[in-house]
Amino acid sequence: MKKVIGVVEDERDLNELVKLYLEHEGYEVRSYLTFDEAALHTSDEDVHLWILDIMLGEKSGFDLIEEIRMYNPDTPVIFMSARDKEFDRIIGLEKGSDDYITKPFSPKELVLRVNNVMRRTYKDETINISVDGYIIDETQRIVKYKDEVIDLTTKEFDLLMLFVRNRGTAFTREQILERVWETNFFGNDRVVDDTMRRLRKKMPMLTIHTIYGFGYRLG
Repeated sequence: MKKVIGVVEDERDLNELVKLYLEHEGYEVRSYLTFDEAALHTSDEDVHLWILDIMLGEKSGFDLIEEIRMYNPDTPVIFMSARDKEFDRIIGLEKGSDDYITKPFSPKELVLRVNNVMRRTYKDETINISVDGYIIDETQRIVKYKDEVIDLTTKEFDLLMLFVRNRGTAFTREQILERVWETNFFGNDRVVDDTMRRLRKKMPMLTIHTIYGFGYRLG
């Protein structure tokens, strides 16, 4: 089951960008543009983490975290703000936030912070995914088939998880490069085919289909 993240950000473009990156990471995202929209959902018990902008018109993320804590005192919260002021960080910590990120920020940095908070908060939860007879422990990054551990490299596992989180979605080689190897990769898209070939050899039951002239799709 996907972890649910509530995002409260009144800048529409940034809101959509954060939502896009988190969804690519495999999270379910519920985004809100105003304090009032978000306030209707602060009692939702199925939200695993909140990302709150501090400045929300006449209200603030500090007001929202108080409402969230009334209903769900253990749900982690990350603040984001254009104001890099020490007292904002202190107030956020006093109100029980788990992290604080200053705008402008890299969406990838935010994703890393989210992943870190999730791991700390839900470290006792075992997340096992079943795909084509394989059991994937995402937390420990282990793949098993009939109790036999399959040894995958970091990129092979990342490539596998891209398709597992987006089953039925076709990706071009360029999209795979962007999501798995990220923008700091220097090379061509042959690395995608090479990694896919190794992954298929190690996991022959995996139903990743080649879409000729386009890319790949799981299922």
